[in-house]
Amino acid sequence: MKNALVILTDNFEEIEAVTPIDLLRRAEVAVTVASRTGSLSVRGRSGIAVTADCLLEAAGEGLYDLFVLPGGPGHKALRADPRVIALAKKHASSGKIVAAICAAPVVLKDAGLLAGRRHTAHTSVAAELPDLLADEDAVVDGNLVTSRGAGTSVPFSLTLVETLCGRAKALEVARSICYRGTWATSLPVQ
Repeated sequence: MKNALVILTDNFEEIEAVTPIDLLRRAEVAVTVASRTGSLSVRGRSGIAVTADCLLEAAGEGLYDLFVLPGGPGHKALRADPRVIALAKKHASSGKIVAAICAAPVVLKDAGLLAGRRHTAHTSVAAELPDLLADEDAVVDGNLVTSRGAGTSVPFSLTLVETLCGRAKALEVARSICYRGTWATSLPVQ
């Protein structure tokens, strides 16, 4: 079974965290949600509390098939945490999939993972990421997956499922949630 690690911190963007967790679990990926705050209860930017599965330090030293960073105002805490930077580097250098959405791609920049790579992010961090592809919902470059923001959470999440589990599984999940957006243009009409 494939597995994924999603890191949460206070002020995370709820849609950008819950959507990948949900769609990955629908694809039968074992998702571990880890809090970097020291508390299992993590509060999003809109005040929604999410209970993590474990604290970051309990997530283990091992590698996950997928490492995910949601964005939102909390991205500043993610990029200031050397454990998060180290985990991003470790997963990337081991060929594991590393993903970030919204403002969180700046964490990947800080980890040295974006140089020479195709990527996108929220326009609020465009000054830091002048090469971002502003018109693409999700960008895959090797083992790196990035996305623009809350409105692209479904295409981002389906891209994660596709990258990790294959196109057929991603299409199955897309159908199960009645998703017919731009990501699913190859879906047959039913």
